[in-house]
Amino acid sequence: LHLFPEHPFHDPTSSAKKPEECLNFRRRPWLVAKLQDTVQAFQGPSPCRTLFLSQEERKDAGDGRAQSRDAPGCVQDPCPAHLLQLHDGQWKGSDWAGRPCHLPSLDSLLCYTAPAQRADMGGEAAGTSINHSQMLLHRLQELLRQGNASDVVLRVQATGTDEVRVFHSHRLLLGLHSKLFRELLSNQSEVVLQEPRDCAAVFDKFVRYLYCGELTVLLAQAIPLHRLAIKYGVAPLQRGVADYMRAHLAGGAGPAVGWYHYAVSTGDEALRESCLQFLAWNLSAVASSAEWSAVSPELLAQLLQRSDLVLQDELELFHALEAWLGRAGPSTAVAERALRAIRYPMIPPAQLFQLQARSATLARHGPAVADLLLQAYQFHAASPLHYAKFFDVNGSAFLPRNYLAPSWGTPWVINNPARDDRSTSFQTQLGPSGHDAGRRVTWNVLFSPRWLPISLRPVYADAAGTALPAARPEDGRPRLVVTPASSGGDAAGVSFQKTVLVGARQQGRLLVRHAYSFHQSSEEVGDFLAHADLQRRNSEYLVENALHLHLIVKPVYHTLIRTPK
Repeated sequence: LHLFPEHPFHDPTSSAKKPEECLNFRRRPWLVAKLQDTVQAFQGPSPCRTLFLSQEERKDAGDGRAQSRDAPGCVQDPCPAHLLQLHDGQWKGSDWAGRPCHLPSLDSLLCYTAPAQRADMGGEAAGTSINHSQMLLHRLQELLRQGNASDVVLRVQATGTDEVRVFHSHRLLLGLHSKLFRELLSNQSEVVLQEPRDCAAVFDKFVRYLYCGELTVLLAQAIPLHRLAIKYGVAPLQRGVADYMRAHLAGGAGPAVGWYHYAVSTGDEALRESCLQFLAWNLSAVASSAEWSAVSPELLAQLLQRSDLVLQDELELFHALEAWLGRAGPSTAVAERALRAIRYPMIPPAQLFQLQARSATLARHGPAVADLLLQAYQFHAASPLHYAKFFDVNGSAFLPRNYLAPSWGTPWVINNPARDDRSTSFQTQLGPSGHDAGRRVTWNVLFSPRWLPISLRPVYADAAGTALPAARPEDGRPRLVVTPASSGGDAAGVSFQKTVLVGARQQGRLLVRHAYSFHQSSEEVGDFLAHADLQRRNSEYLVENALHLHLIVKPVYHTLIRTPK
């Protein structure tokens, strides 16, 4: 079949969607005639042979196994040595272009491909690979389903119930993956396993993985399967489920709070960090969901310490904390520690007055944060330079988080981002102090979808002007540059940290999928969308073929402002 790559075939009995370029199955007589002519023409040696066997001859050949013949002196163009694999009863292979093709189930046709390349030394043909792994997996599935020749019985009882699930299994296959199973089944043929209800409900999936090395996971099944993998020491499954959980966190589908607490209990540091990062980048969405009331005091303290929280403003964080205190009812010490983590200097004075007058939380715990409120009023009353003469302004209380309010940045939706360069401009407040509330800084932004570094740009090879081949468009990478429109004296003592948020829509919500931060002295991110394929319409970075960005500029007081010792 490799002789006619222009006519890929598709099995008409398959439920898969047929590619547009597939040949209609009614051309089957044409195929048979062509192959017969080809076999007659190949009376001499050739690198690619097609044998026609009867049903009995095929059985004699050993389930489709054919031995290749040497072809010394072949003058034909070599055929690619793609392997035709038997999968679910259908022969599959690929044409010269590397496209997958499905062969009709011709009872009289047995195709094999002999290697085109011969060893220069020794004259011995290279081996031909025969892969029946899918058939083996199918046999193992049947072995598990039917329980043939089983030598052990697993009785899985859900804790606190009389429900028992029975699995007729095989000691060898269970012991291959799990040392615990090897020990349990070394001298007994029947064991009773006590498992939590959620783990007992997915034990069939767990056993299937031990037999076939694959399973289908749902969000609610991730933790029970991970627990079973840890208990029975099946490390590959443990890593696979953890990767699944991290991937679904990035897409916003996973229960981040519940998975965080589970990661802490199991000591999975990578999963814990992934959950914490997702919660920090999407705190507004989490705080308005049912998950917020399940946040533990330890997790709340972790979040309040972070400067990369993404939310509308600091006032929103205060209201979220107030709601959590009302639902969780923590101790006075926990509540006061949480209230002292709010960055009150980031809240405008008018809103601070309203909080003191109307907040029931501040009315109850006001004395614990009285010094912080006074500090905030003093910060807003004077210029940062004057305030720094008496107080230290380099602490976290004076560092803005990633606020989405217009004073700190702007959203930017780029339709068809792979098309060409785009630019925009926006303004931000000079600083969080009330003294700078009326001062603005203008920023210019340039986005280029296919920017080429100097090392990849065409250069001239000689004085005659002969240039090397131009780099392909796909060699470029996305680039985002943020620069101030002017450099004035108003920004003395302040540098600016830029953050770019990349959004993705999940379940009707626009969530933050990636965040890139610029160094204070730089104008662009070195790895901005480095692995993004903006040419692909279903790219994870695009929402309805548009790139959703939010540009944030945070003023940072640096060493030019010195405090007295």
